[in-house]
Amino acid sequence: MQVTSVMAAGPDTAQVVADLDRRVRASGLQPQFVYVFYGQRHDDAVVHAFVAERFAGAAVVGGTSSAGVMTEHGLGGPDSIGLLLVDDPDGAYGSAATSLGADAAGAAEAALNAALEAADSPGELPELVWIYQSPGREEAVVDGLRRVVGDRCPIIGGSSADDDVSGRWRQLGPGGPLTDGLVVGVMFSSGGIGFGFQGGYEPTGTHGVVTELGFDRGESGIVTDGGGRHILAIDGEPAADVYQRWTGGAVPEDVIADGGTILADTTMTPLAVSAGKVDEVTHFRLIHPETVTAERGLTTFAKVEEGARLYGMRGDRDRLVRRVGRVASTAIATVPGNEIAGGLVVYCAGCRMAVGEQVSAVAATAAESFGRAPFLGCFTFGEQGVILDRNVHGNLMISAIAFGR
Repeated sequence: MQVTSVMAAGPDTAQVVADLDRRVRASGLQPQFVYVFYGQRHDDAVVHAFVAERFAGAAVVGGTSSAGVMTEHGLGGPDSIGLLLVDDPDGAYGSAATSLGADAAGAAEAALNAALEAADSPGELPELVWIYQSPGREEAVVDGLRRVVGDRCPIIGGSSADDDVSGRWRQLGPGGPLTDGLVVGVMFSSGGIGFGFQGGYEPTGTHGVVTELGFDRGESGIVTDGGGRHILAIDGEPAADVYQRWTGGAVPEDVIADGGTILADTTMTPLAVSAGKVDEVTHFRLIHPETVTAERGLTTFAKVEEGARLYGMRGDRDRLVRRVGRVASTAIATVPGNEIAGGLVVYCAGCRMAVGEQVSAVAATAAESFGRAPFLGCFTFGEQGVILDRNVHGNLMISAIAFGR
């Protein structure tokens, strides 16, 4: 097993791809699995044509990443393109892509079966399922994948992102780019794969019960697939008013009164639901408030259920920087012998924006934790991973996978 990362940057996609091609040739690898992430301004068709020609026959997964990518060499910037090449001739890998359509769960189930076929492993349980998708219907996607694999193997991945939540995210699979799609990769590695999935926040002590939900979509236009992402009331009060009280006024009062986007205002003070306890310690699935609605409700980037208990959470920049190292270390610790060839990091784009100039420290911390082994990092609008042995979707999370030698 060999893994290497390749990154290049510039405004002209063809020139960046040519630079990547030279670096790939210099690596000498013939990968069976290729991750490819890139800034939103790049030409998907050019990126796909390069990947399809250079890595013919390889499984391909990827898409847009908010403000570019990171590797062990640092941040690439908004016009960067990054590749992670997994050369493992003794393993088996496959990928497939689909439009989510009207039935996201059914589309996900079909795509996973197609990826297993591509890996010449139909009906088998992969070591890991990796996904990249359009934001909005992640819970349905995870439900569809769980029809095939349950929680018997980890489902790790992210929701493709752009730079400003304007909807310019795309996904890239073996057949080319999609705008409302899902790319699924399956891995049967020869060296083992470790994984970690955590959030960098702690409870504030505030909590309440969701007493009413709405069934529409947020101002960004993200489809909510049947509801669960519009919280109208907590403990019988307008959700935005309760949130404002819990956070000591995190949102400007004019936005509470008139409605509007609150992603930036709420990044350090998200909500959460309990995912269960271990040794009496509660583990949380984070939920990022997106907008205040006309009814003084809150739309979110993850679903909640009526009757669920919501918890107020808080974070800070230093904790979000340090957490990426802890997640990478967790992934490495589950690799046989702790000997790794490389890794991949999914870091929430909301957290990236929240840490500001310290984002360079995020890349440096991840590199240090991976022992300077090659890694590629993307910045996403939703994260999928395992909490207490269950595959879930969350917000403001960090995941990592580590490839054993």
